[in-house]
Amino acid sequence: MYQYTEFDRHFVHARAAQYRDQLERHLAGKLSEEEFRPLRLQNGWYIQRYAPMLRISVPYGEISGTQLRALATIARQYDQPDPELLREAQEKQLALGEVPVPGGQPVATRLKFGYGHFTTRTNVQFNWVPLAKSADVMELLAGVDMHGIQTSGNCVRNITTDALAGIAPDEIADPRPFAEILRQWGALHPEFAFLPRKFKIALNGAKEDRAALGWYDIALQIVRGEAAELGFRVQVGGGMGRTPIIGTVVREFLPWNQMLNYITACIRVYNSYGRRDNAWKARIKILVKSEGQRYIDRVEEEFKAIVERDGGPHTITQAEYDRVAAHFVAPSVSRVRTGADQRLHEIVRADAEADPSYHRWLQRNVLAHRNPQLRAVTLSFKRLGQAPGDADAQQLEAAAELADRFSCGEARVTHEQNLLLPWVHRDDLPELFAAARKLGLARPNIGLLTDMIACPGGDFCSLANARSLPIAEAITQRYQDLDEEWDIGEIDLNISGCINSCGHHHAGHIGILGVDKDGKEWYQVTLGGADGSHLSGPATPGKVVGPSFSAAEVPEVIEAVLRTYRAERTTVEGKVEPFIATLRRVGIEPFKAAANGARFTEKNEREIA
Repeated sequence: MYQYTEFDRHFVHARAAQYRDQLERHLAGKLSEEEFRPLRLQNGWYIQRYAPMLRISVPYGEISGTQLRALATIARQYDQPDPELLREAQEKQLALGEVPVPGGQPVATRLKFGYGHFTTRTNVQFNWVPLAKSADVMELLAGVDMHGIQTSGNCVRNITTDALAGIAPDEIADPRPFAEILRQWGALHPEFAFLPRKFKIALNGAKEDRAALGWYDIALQIVRGEAAELGFRVQVGGGMGRTPIIGTVVREFLPWNQMLNYITACIRVYNSYGRRDNAWKARIKILVKSEGQRYIDRVEEEFKAIVERDGGPHTITQAEYDRVAAHFVAPSVSRVRTGADQRLHEIVRADAEADPSYHRWLQRNVLAHRNPQLRAVTLSFKRLGQAPGDADAQQLEAAAELADRFSCGEARVTHEQNLLLPWVHRDDLPELFAAARKLGLARPNIGLLTDMIACPGGDFCSLANARSLPIAEAITQRYQDLDEEWDIGEIDLNISGCINSCGHHHAGHIGILGVDKDGKEWYQVTLGGADGSHLSGPATPGKVVGPSFSAAEVPEVIEAVLRTYRAERTTVEGKVEPFIATLRRVGIEPFKAAANGARFTEKNEREIA
């Protein structure tokens, strides 16, 4: 993974010192809240529903064991709310009430603290760090080459890519060097620090789109040209939110060394013509949708001017690419066991192979690697009693130990809110399984129903219309039978607490969106969304199945939809048709009818009770 240079380290330490001065002036009354707000946001500090929230940048998901331990320290020492503030928050949450679950235990909101949250954009968030201690956290992060710069604001945000970047068997080329070049280019870019709205860029280097490219402001897919030369297919104008739109292909082939020049043209045109009078219409997707070919033509004109008039100032030289790529050389991983170590390994391996859970874990949590001696292993952070993507201090430290012991000190935050270990020797799989299972991180549910995506929702976010976490917990509670979950098979279930779509509900095979209805929490359900992966097919927004449902009805709706799937699915040559394929084959109407039939009436409420 990328190692900071002396310049990088000096930069983040100077930024932390600058922020401490700003914070001290604010707390002393020398900087008003209005003056301080943009300064804290530029460093990842939000004020959410009840307390400050810190968003930490994890570029393209790569994180070291040392950094995970630093996050554990933040969780344990700093993510601790003021007692009075927590009491007020709890009183407000109690007023919202529990989410009733027919046939199960009511799910109460849990305002937990002392943990980090993995986001869909591979960042890490903390929800309870007191603002007075925020400068201490900034310094701690700088000490392990981390920061919160550009995780907020109308600028180029954290660059993302496939969690299997650099190790996938189907990879055309490693996108990480390009992602790092983009990170260095985009960090505090003076021209693009105050765009009409936030701006997100993703790259994918594999044949399969595992980076959800269609949903990004700019998406770069690595391709090979007619002479096998390396380049990018460029999409612009994707996005979720109030108006879900799939990005438009604006260039089928862009030479790799022109990446920064072309992105400069794309963003410069957006910066010039994007709307600033309406936040809901300010994203680049609205400009691309309204202008169509005129936007593309203007970008091409600007790109030509940058290259010919300005001399292509951001052309990437081979030397610069080689400098950055040198940080991403695969580590040396070998295993030679002798004597007692070999005997112990055989005992652990025999125990694992006798355990049916181990074989399920191999199928769901262990992925192929470009090096046949290695595997990529996902640690599941989805379990009952824990919100999707949450990790407490003990789990963060444990993940660091697993990364150091089994993965050359490296882990990766995934789009699905889990952690992936990218450098696991296949001979270590039994030991890793045993260690992860003790920590509760080996549930073989990756890609299944309980491996859901969910944003923090109304429990924490000031923008949310409804809570996400109790809904996620209610569904998880209902589907604790692993045999049933495996029978249902691969399915993406995504939950957002508001139309901003941080839970990517638009891209879920089943999406759940929290909405406000007369001051109460209700939920829309969408079906047929896709993120662009091999299982899902081309990126597609889901379709709403009908009027919104109450919180208590949502688990019943999900069950009705899945019951319809199991009745309609086919089996060909022993292979069961997955949910998304069945939905597309038979159409949405049977599922829509089942969902709306699950609404509570006075009669079936009595029967359920």
